[in-house]
Amino acid sequence: MNDKKKFGLFSIVLLGINGVIGSGIFLLPGKAMKIMGPGSLWAYVFDMFLVLSMALCFAETAGMFEKNGGPYIYAKEAFGNFVGFEVGIMKWAISIIAWATMAVAFATALSAIWPQAAVGATKNIVAVSILVGLGIINILGVQIAKYMNNIITVGKLIPLILFAAIGIFFIKGSNFTPIFPHGASGSTFGAAAILIFYAFTGFESIAVAAEDMENPQKNIPIAIIITMCLASVIYIMTQAVAIGTLGPNLAKSVTPVADSAKTFLGSFGGTLVTAGTLISIGGINIAASFITPRSGVALAENGLMPNIIAKNSRFGTPYIAIIITVVLASLIALTGSFTQLAAISVVSRFAQYIPTCLAVTVLRKKRPDLKSTFRVPFGPVLPTLSVLASIWLLSKATKIQIIWGLGALLIGVPLYFIMKHLDSNKINKTQTM
Repeated sequence: MNDKKKFGLFSIVLLGINGVIGSGIFLLPGKAMKIMGPGSLWAYVFDMFLVLSMALCFAETAGMFEKNGGPYIYAKEAFGNFVGFEVGIMKWAISIIAWATMAVAFATALSAIWPQAAVGATKNIVAVSILVGLGIINILGVQIAKYMNNIITVGKLIPLILFAAIGIFFIKGSNFTPIFPHGASGSTFGAAAILIFYAFTGFESIAVAAEDMENPQKNIPIAIIITMCLASVIYIMTQAVAIGTLGPNLAKSVTPVADSAKTFLGSFGGTLVTAGTLISIGGINIAASFITPRSGVALAENGLMPNIIAKNSRFGTPYIAIIITVVLASLIALTGSFTQLAAISVVSRFAQYIPTCLAVTVLRKKRPDLKSTFRVPFGPVLPTLSVLASIWLLSKATKIQIIWGLGALLIGVPLYFIMKHLDSNKINKTQTM
């Protein structure tokens, strides 16, 4: 690819912001308030430090490689083909769960102007219509997503920045007491942290398309760190303003940022934030409709899944992968609310995060020839703390969230040996010809 057509540092940062800042910050402040009260701010701070330490691990591993793949490549190089296969399978599964969550999030956000949109059958119809409709557009080969990124990013940032910058002057200190209205406990904190963590996810996708970026070994680590620092500041400010303006009413709000904006910007503020929310979530859905099936295609092209999944239609689009993705995402979207799916999505992400954090220390010893443009400070301390904190957070998930979130790992075990057997048969046939 011509360097002029590749993503520069600024565009990579915008890509990262678009991937991270989405439905979570617009829709989760009320749920966090309901679980922990004003003390939910501490859950944001905890998640911020955890994600920043993870981001540093991703920055080091990303600085070692120029090729596409992200977490799949890091796991494969550090732990071998089987672990790489499991992480690769989870990448597609995670993308499907995330797209289903985004479709339900759109229905939830739409309830700010159409209350029935987030309820029962209407919610299901809206979510599935988005998935099926975008799947059909994708099959027909209408290339929308690549033109949307910068516009969508600006469209979501303007309402949030205005909300935080203006709302800070309308905060009432009395709304922050009592800090823990339901009492403070590890289980309550863990439940809030694992839900809020959803808002921080997505930074790992920056490294997946490394070959389409200028000087990826240098720019990707910088972009990851800038993205997560900006997102963290915006998130904590947004939660603080929402608590400070709505107080206890925040816990009852389905569209908390829009409702908070109404208190100090009037109906215009609510409309502006609602528009920003729908633009943000709509844009992510469009991007997901193109990107998610390609995760399956990448697996098929690397021999990790049956070749038929990579088969193209007459429009030059991977219609088998698109159909599989839409069907699975639709089934997942029908299983629960945005809050439930967000928690499941978080659990599934750790199948990428934990192996990548472990890979930092392993690759330093196993592959000293791989010189990264960035190095995590304090030796193995931050990667180790990231893994331990992740395991603790996973221990606070429910059994259903664990089963749904990590189920693809179990499915991947027999699939790995089936594909390995088929691949060895191909090699044997080639050698006997």
